Amino acid sequence: MAVYRETIGLMSHGRTPSYINITPQVKEAVAKSGIKEGIVTVISPHTTCSVFFEEFVHDVTEDGTEYLQADLDHVLQKIIPNQTKLPPEGEYMYPGQAHFDAVAQWPDVEFYLPGGDKTQLLNGDAHLKATILGSSQVFPVEEGKLGVGVTGYIYFVDFDRMRARSRKCKIVVMGE
Repeated sequence: MAVYRETIGLMSHGRTPSYINITPQVKEAVAKSGIKEGIVTVISPHTTCSVFFEEFVHDVTEDGTEYLQADLDHVLQKIIPNQTKLPPEGEYMYPGQAHFDAVAQWPDVEFYLPGGDKTQLLNGDAHLKATILGSSQVFPVEEGKLGVGVTGYIYFVDFDRMRARSRKCKIVVMGE
């Protein structure tokens, strides 16, 4: 059995969930792998990000979000509202004082807590949304190609709205 690995770099924009169509990169990785029959696994190593499979939608909102993604946001908002306040006044218990204390010791603390601003860690909702959708998806490789239908697309989403940041997505192709 052969294994091919690739990591792609992505950029989230912050403000709202960042949906990124990664179907072309996954198809390219499958082609580069030389594997004809097997599976491809697409993985987010980030705890506020997910990988999901959905139909490509031609209609978009004013900000460019595909309609199904906007619908997904609306549904998730009903069960997991955006975190807007620090605990204990806010909607969530996370992040607690022990987490703030730990982050304050990180070498890149200024990135996570610019000027000591604890509100920059208000992403409990992003963690929960990513937990619900999951961090990976597995797809068939058939005859050297991604084995999905013509309307099936693979998306990477970063639910963290606090700031733009670079992200990674791992692609692993296995088979013969």
